[in-house]
Amino acid sequence: MENRAFAPAKVNLTLHVTGQRADGYHLLESLVVFVGVGDRITVAPSQALGLTVTGPRAAGVPTGPENLVLRAAALLGSGGAEITLEKHLPAAAGIGGGSSDAAATLRALSALWGVDLPADRGLSLGADVPVCLRAAPCLMSGVGEVLSNVPALPAMWMVLVNPGVEVPTPAVFRGLSRKDNPPMSAVPAGKDAQGFADWLATQRNDLEPPARAIAPVIDDVLEAISASGGLIARMSGSGATCFGLFADAGSAAAAAHQIKEKAPAWWVDHGALGSFA
Repeated sequence: MENRAFAPAKVNLTLHVTGQRADGYHLLESLVVFVGVGDRITVAPSQALGLTVTGPRAAGVPTGPENLVLRAAALLGSGGAEITLEKHLPAAAGIGGGSSDAAATLRALSALWGVDLPADRGLSLGADVPVCLRAAPCLMSGVGEVLSNVPALPAMWMVLVNPGVEVPTPAVFRGLSRKDNPPMSAVPAGKDAQGFADWLATQRNDLEPPARAIAPVIDDVLEAISASGGLIARMSGSGATCFGLFADAGSAAAAAHQIKEKAPAWWVDHGALGSFA
């Protein structure tokens, strides 16, 4: 019997770099949400462990032991399974594609094999895996290991745009002007989409300025999202994917269509914010 799991895009609505540990890891505060756009994992019983990658973004995705999907399977145990990763999200794009794939694999194989999820919630696979395993809005802090509840967010839709350039995360962190930036303010409750976007505009992604310096095309992406009517346009993670927030599904769909028409080489998708675990 097959088991399936959805691997939604992870988006950092905010990303405040508040310090750096002695071991080099950066301390972060980030309001993380998930969007109904993503990859799909299917697992089926098998004598051996194998991985097949399909889908529109399959090109270049490794199928060997370096893939986080297989590393997630190894973390759960040594059982057999045929795993299919249907790839829709761009790689190295700042929206947690690999981490979300790993988290979805953990969910699917845990059900298939009847085993518990790992005690570290996948942290040993990467800092974003625990939050992707949760797959619901939350505040992520520390180096990714501290997850806290946040007030219910208003109904919102998101347009995601990636210009097809990879921005090396180490270079982005090296480009920070400072690493002890002010923390986030408290996430507000009871706001509508416009009020929430207004609050969000007072917060930051500290990685956006250095990423824009490395890849100036990010400026063009943010301008395109703003011109399409987004309530706010911002970069996610270390880039280069950017997002726009919208108050209704129709506006998001129209904006995605408009951006895709003007820049057909860019990856563009849209969906609702939600919980997907």
